[in-house]
Amino acid sequence: MAAPRILLAGDVFGRLNQLFKRVQSVNKSAGPFDALFCVGQFFPDSPERLEEFMNYVEGRSSVPLPTYFIGDYGVAAPKVLSTASKNSANLGFKMDGLAICENLHWLRGSGKFSFQGLSIVYLSGRSSSEGQQFGTYSQDDVDALRALAEESGVVDLGVTTRASLADVPAEASDSSGCDPAISELVAEIKPRYHIAGTKDIFYAREPYSNTDAVHVTRFLGLASVGNPKKQKFIHAISPTPACTMSASEISVMPSNATLSPYTFEEQTGRLKEVTKRPGDSMSDSQYWRYDVSKKRQKSGDGDGLCFKFIYTGSCPRGEQCNFQHDMDSREQFRRGVCLDLLLKGKCEKGLECSFKHELQNEAENPPRRRVGSGSMTANRSKECWFCLSSPNVESHLIISVGENYYCALAKGPLVEDHVLVIPIEHLPNTFTLSQEFESELVRLHDSLQLYFQNRQKEAVLFEWVSKRVSHANLQVVPVPSSRAAAVPDIFNMAAKKMGFKLVSKKFSLAVDNILDRRKWLRTQFDENSNFFYAEVPDGTILTLSVDENEKFPAQFGREVLAGLLNMPDRADWRNCSLSKEEETSAVEKFKEGFKELDPN
Repeated sequence: MAAPRILLAGDVFGRLNQLFKRVQSVNKSAGPFDALFCVGQFFPDSPERLEEFMNYVEGRSSVPLPTYFIGDYGVAAPKVLSTASKNSANLGFKMDGLAICENLHWLRGSGKFSFQGLSIVYLSGRSSSEGQQFGTYSQDDVDALRALAEESGVVDLGVTTRASLADVPAEASDSSGCDPAISELVAEIKPRYHIAGTKDIFYAREPYSNTDAVHVTRFLGLASVGNPKKQKFIHAISPTPACTMSASEISVMPSNATLSPYTFEEQTGRLKEVTKRPGDSMSDSQYWRYDVSKKRQKSGDGDGLCFKFIYTGSCPRGEQCNFQHDMDSREQFRRGVCLDLLLKGKCEKGLECSFKHELQNEAENPPRRRVGSGSMTANRSKECWFCLSSPNVESHLIISVGENYYCALAKGPLVEDHVLVIPIEHLPNTFTLSQEFESELVRLHDSLQLYFQNRQKEAVLFEWVSKRVSHANLQVVPVPSSRAAAVPDIFNMAAKKMGFKLVSKKFSLAVDNILDRRKWLRTQFDENSNFFYAEVPDGTILTLSVDENEKFPAQFGREVLAGLLNMPDRADWRNCSLSKEEETSAVEKFKEGFKELDPN
């Protein structure tokens, strides 16, 4: 198979007419090319170019070949990208690009995908702690790319909005167009090609060797489309995919190759000056180490914990590493504790973080204590939004409180009367409670089922069990009785589309069989794997065990039901937010109809 032929472009700034005119010219004279990748800012930087840009987005002008872009900020970016995010075709895991229009694909956040054999990673947007929806990348996006560095295989193409500190050309007067986080990511992932937007300068750096890798990296910085200095804004490459190359081919060292810029001593001073992080050295920065608060530091020569060791259990620098290889922290991470909490002493992601924010005991099944005991309260995460003792709990959503469980309406509900059944104790799943407490869950199940049946609806229950889930929540979603028969089929179809097969077991609909269903579910649950299950209206239970290294959407149950109900835009709860007044009104309405059935 011939190597893919790729065009690369710098900051577009909405100048799509000029870009695609040039693309068509190059394609005619030297093509055909398979795709175009745009780095830097893609959207217009002024309203004057908006009409030209929207002609392509809305289909009045055509995109001549498959085009992938990052740099999701600028005029009209929130409007265009918000619309694309709600498109049913773009829901779920779409790391190979969200469709904006025909031949135009948005690489959102960060990800890794394969294009005609090429392994491609990307980081879109600018670094920000504001948590904006578009135009910036989050710490979670960076963490995802850290994990990609641990996967086997060589990355062929790394696409970023801004350049690495090590790739600033001499023509640049300062480093303001660079991103220190990208320096560390590039040193970690070691792509064969690193492509970025620069300060209106075309810059092809000499290839450089990589630490702990046999292949070299080539950096290409591209100027913006239509720049006044006539700097090169489009470039063609045709790299052979690394997965098809022999070891001798991939290890060829070009005659003009240089040492890795991340090992130069002078680079250390440069990094300190730009990032204001004294104490780090470039030789260590590529291993993603962080400082931690003094009270969390353990004995040893280093003043921080080694990310590489905590994440993988090993570090290639061994005894020469200047940071601590702490086994206790490594074990806490394996139990699902937040990496930022371990490394930095705090997590700044707040409710967006899905990891645990408390250290875990060694006992697999610690004794369960009654609500109100001081020791149990101390063990609860103060940041958990499901713990009744937490300042973050949305108490106005609660509809019923029992001895071991409470019920609340869902935040950002899929449909009206979308209910969560939540253990009062801070537990990772509903199987952690002893079986003797299952009777309370069964009573809630029966009561909610009757409540919905009185309204010509049927209840679908599902739970996602993962080490990343800090506090269990069993979701109960009503669907119209007319759609109930289709629920098992759409779950099976969705799983098959993702390459999984659900295990199915049917029980009778008798109320006393609900307890039998829970007993059987416990036999299917493996605490060493992620686990999804759904209880559907005809008495069938669908289960799926997912290995830790397999990717599976945490919102699978919700996404499937959103498809069944023809409301794909509501698959993401963040698209369904209500005001506090609307939520309070919904709670009062539910409680009024549920009071005769409430077992509590």
